[in-house]
Amino acid sequence: MSESVREHTYPTIEGAHRARERISAYLAPTPLRSYPSLSGLVGARVWVKHENLLSTGAFKVRGGVNLTIAERETVARTGVIAASTGNHGQSVAYAAHLFGIEARICVPRGANAVKVRAMQDLGAEVIFHGADFDEAREHAAALATEHGYRYVHSGDEPLLIEGVGTHTLEILEELDDVDAIFVPIGGGSGAAGTCVVAKSMRPSVRVVGVQSSAARAAYDSWKTGELVTGTMGTRAEGLATRTAFELPQAVMRDLLDDFLLVSDDEIDRATIAMIEHTRTLVEAAGAAALAGALSIKEQIAGKTVVLICSGANITPDQLRVVLGA
Repeated sequence: MSESVREHTYPTIEGAHRARERISAYLAPTPLRSYPSLSGLVGARVWVKHENLLSTGAFKVRGGVNLTIAERETVARTGVIAASTGNHGQSVAYAAHLFGIEARICVPRGANAVKVRAMQDLGAEVIFHGADFDEAREHAAALATEHGYRYVHSGDEPLLIEGVGTHTLEILEELDDVDAIFVPIGGGSGAAGTCVVAKSMRPSVRVVGVQSSAARAAYDSWKTGELVTGTMGTRAEGLATRTAFELPQAVMRDLLDDFLLVSDDEIDRATIAMIEHTRTLVEAAGAAALAGALSIKEQIAGKTVVLICSGANITPDQLRVVLGA
């Protein structure tokens, strides 16, 4: 582990249990459901963890609420700022709204309008800056330095990782027989949380990350063992980053079993399948886990797998495009 990673507190299973205690009054456990038709499509016993049914429509709210409660005295004085393509921003805005804390969210120009409106409805100031997430992120960090806001990084935050890892606590306490958990990866906080909890509770469970091949910085960083900056061309904004984050990468290098790349077209097809088979609304990142499972059907045939359906925040225009309308 590098010296800079040591500066962060490495996320732990104990931290995930504390996170569950903090967030339980504000966020109910999400459903874990099986769908025979989806199992037939994949050729495995498939369960879906419906993070898309959380109050913000995405898993990240678990981390935002955990961090805000843990640092409530500090952030009440400083306010918070974050950068996001939408779901992390909603998480921070939602948690700030709960406790009357000022929140500012930097988003790229052309950000998902559904997510932007949700952040504004929660009282956050939304600041449009840059062509992509990483330009918005750099601007948020600069504003935090200038004004003294608490900058909530979307990946290098142990409290966020432990918070989102609570979904895996719920999975493994409900299901005795789990062979693999498939989790989408953008910056990697969700996968890191899954790894920390799964490998502590049940080391035999394989954790498989899935990222778009059009935004593969996290994948290339995991493969090479060094933080990589790459190109970003994915339509799946929940996976859309051209840089990798140090703390999630450290966790994933230690604990992630496999990392798959899938195309945006595969993600689109998985999005349609998830909507059809689960009868719930699913955004592209939320369908990435299914796309990954379908890409290695032969390897998981007959096994019990859980798909983390990370979010539901798809715009009507995005949905029309995916459906070919």
